[in-house]
Amino acid sequence: MTPPHTASGGNPASSAWELLLPAASAPARARGRSLQAALREAVRSGRLAPGTRLPSSRDLAADLKVSRGLVTEAYEQLTAEGYLRSGRGAGTWVGDAVRAARPRAHDLAPRSPGARADFVPGTPDLSLFPRSAWAAAHRAVLEDLPHRELGYPDPRGLPRLRTALAELLARRRGVVADPERIVVVSGVAQATTLLGSVLHARGLRTVGVEDPGSPQHSALYASAGLTAVPVPVDGEGLATEPLRASGVRAVVATPAHQFPTGIAYSARRRAELLDWARSVDGIVLEDDYDGDFRYDRAPVGALQGLDPEHVAYTGSVSKSLAPGLRLGWLLVPRSWAEEVVERKRTMDLGHPSLDQALFARFLERGDYDRQLRRCQRAYRERRDALVAALGTHFPGTEVSGIAAGLHAIASLPQRYGPQERFLARVAEAGVAVRPLADYAHADAAHDGGADGGRGGGTDTRVRLVLGYAHVPPARIHENVRLMAEAVTG
Repeated sequence: MTPPHTASGGNPASSAWELLLPAASAPARARGRSLQAALREAVRSGRLAPGTRLPSSRDLAADLKVSRGLVTEAYEQLTAEGYLRSGRGAGTWVGDAVRAARPRAHDLAPRSPGARADFVPGTPDLSLFPRSAWAAAHRAVLEDLPHRELGYPDPRGLPRLRTALAELLARRRGVVADPERIVVVSGVAQATTLLGSVLHARGLRTVGVEDPGSPQHSALYASAGLTAVPVPVDGEGLATEPLRASGVRAVVATPAHQFPTGIAYSARRRAELLDWARSVDGIVLEDDYDGDFRYDRAPVGALQGLDPEHVAYTGSVSKSLAPGLRLGWLLVPRSWAEEVVERKRTMDLGHPSLDQALFARFLERGDYDRQLRRCQRAYRERRDALVAALGTHFPGTEVSGIAAGLHAIASLPQRYGPQERFLARVAEAGVAVRPLADYAHADAAHDGGADGGRGGGTDTRVRLVLGYAHVPPARIHENVRLMAEAVTG
């Protein structure tokens, strides 16, 4: 059976044909009423939009294998009711008397709605995205990309991109980068679920997470069937004694710039962490979420470079280009490669080829290095603006974690507390901020140097995690002033 014909050859008639098929197969006595009801509902729901031209009664009757009289009667009835309109020799059209509620697409993207000022961490300055260079790379790739590369890709990623990534990661992050063990992923989130899936398949049911740390890690591993076990962070990194006592054999770490405290793991703690992994035949899951951004000296090399067989390394372009690109990488130990690649294959059959080829060209031509330098200059200026503004409007504030990354920890003097009152007042003033305590695990029953004021004492100081990368320097000063006026005015 072929779809009904229309004067315009558009799709609405095909939709009408599909909607009317059940009515056409109704019992003979009910067929006319069923056909009218189906047409009426199609107009009401908006499936047949106002102004849509319907097939002629002859064509629709032939396609539905019903009598022409049945279709003519349905058209006449709905025309009388106002659902359709017709003119002699002009055909039959959907009328405009019915105001169907058109389906609306809602935007669930995470934002800080209604905030006059936003210090929530995690977002880069999206206005720094290199539109011109990206567009030029896009045009060049479309012209040069072989047709075969538009087919299903290697689930690991295009060899060209994996080779370019291996060179970049070895040069900038000090990793041991074998292109055969790099998997191109849709950001760190997909890398996390891939690793969690393999851990679960290997019989593990728990994974250690930094406390305080990113709440996303716990949620993503939970989706793979793993329970997050909080491990405290002290001034040097993950505390290894609690880690050993936890019984886990896999742990997530952000050693280059711990989130959210901002510390870089000490050399001693890095060595202890790797000793633990070897002793339990375990693995460290290294999230290098902003390792390229360090302001006092060259970035601290990735942990993976010290022991590539006990560290899985992941990163993305979310902070350097834009999170909306959904583009990242996962470098796995040799013994994990086959399982991870197979999971990636069954998950999505590989990352989009065109995006991969575009980013490969961006890397090869040095555009990505230029973008990193541009961001580094901008973010260092904003960090300095935040430190200066806090010194002016909140004198006595201790600022830490500023050697790297896109956020800082501000510990305000006692006089600005208690923290609950401070947060309530700045929220009323329209300033979006997050306290350090928000990143602590609720079920963690420990005290530690980085506990953010979670129980265990009477300290009521205000400790904030202030994201500054997405705020221009002039706005940083204004936003800090707004906070100060809210709590002191």
